[in-house]
Amino acid sequence: MSAPEPGTTDELAVTRQTIENYAGNTEQFWRGTRDHDVSQNIATLLQSITASPPFSILDLGCGPGRDLKTFSDLGHRAIGLEGVPRFAEMAREYSGCEVWEQNFIELELPPSAFDGVFANAALFHVPRTALPRVLQVISTSLKPGGVLFTSNPHGNDHEGWNRGRYGSFHSLQTWRSYLERAGFEEITHYYRPAGLPREQQPWLAVAARKLST
Repeated sequence: MSAPEPGTTDELAVTRQTIENYAGNTEQFWRGTRDHDVSQNIATLLQSITASPPFSILDLGCGPGRDLKTFSDLGHRAIGLEGVPRFAEMAREYSGCEVWEQNFIELELPPSAFDGVFANAALFHVPRTALPRVLQVISTSLKPGGVLFTSNPHGNDHEGWNRGRYGSFHSLQTWRSYLERAGFEEITHYYRPAGLPREQQPWLAVAARKLST
């Protein structure tokens, strides 16, 4: 399947095929990721929010619920969103939190509901053609001054299939431009894992604040 055209059913087909790939490896994925240390990412989101805690947090693409549980254990009002039904079930069981079953292409979120949205290893699965409207939905769901945190594998602005999953691999400059067009202002960015040469840091993390309108 080639890159989808904007506004076509191909965007949904790409997303559904990616979800199906994850759905076929849920237990293996959980074993491989449950001990990943993303405390730097969680701290960056929470420290960037200027509202008074506890915060309302949406964990976008929460998977089996690792980070969702962390937010809840820290005393925040955490809700998960997940497109893989088995992951959503696992996340509810593991975290005790509410989890909405949605995919990113058909995203529907309540307006001005969240202080922060945590999208860790999630939004790179959105085809480039769909990304502006997905970011706009996320922006609308944030309260004024709310924060979006993203962590994505970066690249040279290419997209395509990798082991049955679709990914878009943006440069920092391109990712910034998408955020700016959606009404966000960058707070900070960094590459992960920390302490390694750039060529050994595949992840780009960005915290951005929703601008007041």
